[in-house]
Amino acid sequence: MNLPPITLTGHAQKEAWRNRVLPPVERLATEVWSIPVPFPDNPMRYTLSYLLLGDGDAVLIDPGWDSDVGIEHLAAGVRQAGLGLPDLTGIVATHYHSDHLGMAARLRTATGAWVALGDREVRRLTAGEDPDVVLNNDLEELTLWGVPADRLPEAALDHAHFTHLQNLADPDLRLTDGSLVPAKGLDLRVVMTPGHSPGHICLVDEPHGLIFSGDHVLPRISPHIALEVPGPENPLADYYHSLDLIGFEDEMEICPAHEYRFRGMQRRVAQLIHHNRERSAEVLRVLEAHRPESVWDIARHLTWSRGWESLQAFSLRLAVSETASHVVYLRSQGHAIDVPVTEPRTAMSQ
Repeated sequence: MNLPPITLTGHAQKEAWRNRVLPPVERLATEVWSIPVPFPDNPMRYTLSYLLLGDGDAVLIDPGWDSDVGIEHLAAGVRQAGLGLPDLTGIVATHYHSDHLGMAARLRTATGAWVALGDREVRRLTAGEDPDVVLNNDLEELTLWGVPADRLPEAALDHAHFTHLQNLADPDLRLTDGSLVPAKGLDLRVVMTPGHSPGHICLVDEPHGLIFSGDHVLPRISPHIALEVPGPENPLADYYHSLDLIGFEDEMEICPAHEYRFRGMQRRVAQLIHHNRERSAEVLRVLEAHRPESVWDIARHLTWSRGWESLQAFSLRLAVSETASHVVYLRSQGHAIDVPVTEPRTAMSQ
């Protein structure tokens, strides 16, 4: 199926992505700046943070992974915009993942800026969680999905990852669907776009013709849609619904948190829907051809960009949880799939 291509606008970002280097700080509009923040030891390489300057307010979208080198790059970018870090008044994370929310706690301490998340977003872990209970539940879930005992240690949460997730910033503000980010001189409308995370949000800046899409819509990569336990019952169905919500026009410039800017939201939404439909169809073909007995057995027969054997550690975990989300979605569409996938225990802590 040939779908119309998107229109590249972030040419310097695309060139940097191709050359595996950090892209430049760029001025996108009168008071809008793109600032790359390094994402160490990760194939995504960086998070694109966006600084928006209002009437005495300065809001940063997706501050990136917390590291000393990251704060240095962020501070340098803010200086290029004519400000210092203490001038920040607000921080919005499109979702709770560490490469988006990670720097927020450090910045809030340094600047006093408020931190905001969508009102349906949830913290994967909170300070009061018992690590032994959480880690044991995680092992039980992966075991149920059929992850072999010798692969469990690399795929499961460990104490270091648990502590890291606990230390992510709790929000000071919760942003509701259709509301405006509370900053003078800015017109940033919140669109609730669950799927990649339970309460992911995109931000629409109509005066500048920009949509800040977080990880919901990226120009090349299909965002990871995982079944998280506890968590939403059918994240892929949520993703399809929210793609329809954000695909309301095709001319605004899309400012994603990774890769590079582009135009063509409706075109990209059509591509993402097609990709995920094809993935579900592949799952059905695997079920027919191999009669798998677990989510793991399905996953190892699917097509992966670098091959199943290349998947290790966190990438392996993502592959299995993504496969589980397709199984749940297909069941919701009436397909009888006799593979164990637990129902979410409870909603995750707010």
